[in-house]
Amino acid sequence: MRSPLLDLPGAVAGDAIDADVAAHYGSFNGEQRTLEAGEGFVDLSHRDVVRIEGHDRLTWLHSLTTQYFLDLPPQLWTGALILSPNGHVEHAFFGYDDGEAFVAHTEPGYAPALIEFLDKMRFMTRVEVTDVSADIAVTWRPKPVVEVRGVPVTSLETPEAGRGLYDNYEFVPRVQLTGYAEAAGPACGMWAFEALRIARGEPRLGIDTDHRTIPNEAGWIGPAVHLDKGCYRGQETVARVHTLGRPPRRLTLLHLDGSENRLPAAGSELKFGDKVVGFVGSSARHHELGPIALAMVKRNVSLDAQLDADSLAAAQEVLVDPEVGLHVSPRVR
Repeated sequence: MRSPLLDLPGAVAGDAIDADVAAHYGSFNGEQRTLEAGEGFVDLSHRDVVRIEGHDRLTWLHSLTTQYFLDLPPQLWTGALILSPNGHVEHAFFGYDDGEAFVAHTEPGYAPALIEFLDKMRFMTRVEVTDVSADIAVTWRPKPVVEVRGVPVTSLETPEAGRGLYDNYEFVPRVQLTGYAEAAGPACGMWAFEALRIARGEPRLGIDTDHRTIPNEAGWIGPAVHLDKGCYRGQETVARVHTLGRPPRRLTLLHLDGSENRLPAAGSELKFGDKVVGFVGSSARHHELGPIALAMVKRNVSLDAQLDADSLAAAQEVLVDPEVGLHVSPRVR
């Protein structure tokens, strides 16, 4: 579903899964600085959106997902995962309840499979699940910059932030997207958004994860997994790894050698010497950090080991602690 904002001056379309929105509007470095200053917005209208309505929706979601949905306050953003019986992440979605329905967004192309699974799990429950991607668009706006004891920070960095990382999104009626852009501008593209997202350590399902990923490896304990609830598919794996520690793999931030004018291909092998120790996910050029990427790395790889990411030298920055079950929150920049 091509975004109408691709018709804005300077818009250059993205590629692959992000081809229907703008990669940038002329200066992705400048757009990063705009977002870091707490201004502008990002068009994510290519993301899929589902609506879950009905009297039993919250208790039903509570029983199926990794998140605590009972008595969820209206308008409170939350993330949730659906796991396989072995604890592998199959679906990830983020949204809020508006008092009548829970509306959530997920990766482009993922809504049909998510809806198919949810429909199979309805039984006698009073719920209805609908793909509303044609009617509702997703955008992202940065937190405003404030001063804390005289130091400029975003509200994500303050103690009031709570779960934080996944609550900057907005739902906009698709027919109003052009008017929204005029009011919320300047528009910033996916390249800027991706650079800041990667630096935050915020993974994307299916790009920074694979079919074997468990929540503990991806830093989703907290943002999308509530540890004080029970009885959902895959819970045993999550609880065991959290209690005993040492997940099989860990999400890491890679600082890449910038001497070559390229980024590693998503899904390429990550090596230590001649040994494959993981895979590379998303990558971007950060205006301060240079070329960076997210990667899933085997837990026993030394934290100071220099790795090879698609023939690019890569140093590691810890996002998920390899030794303990309680994961370190990704550092917000």
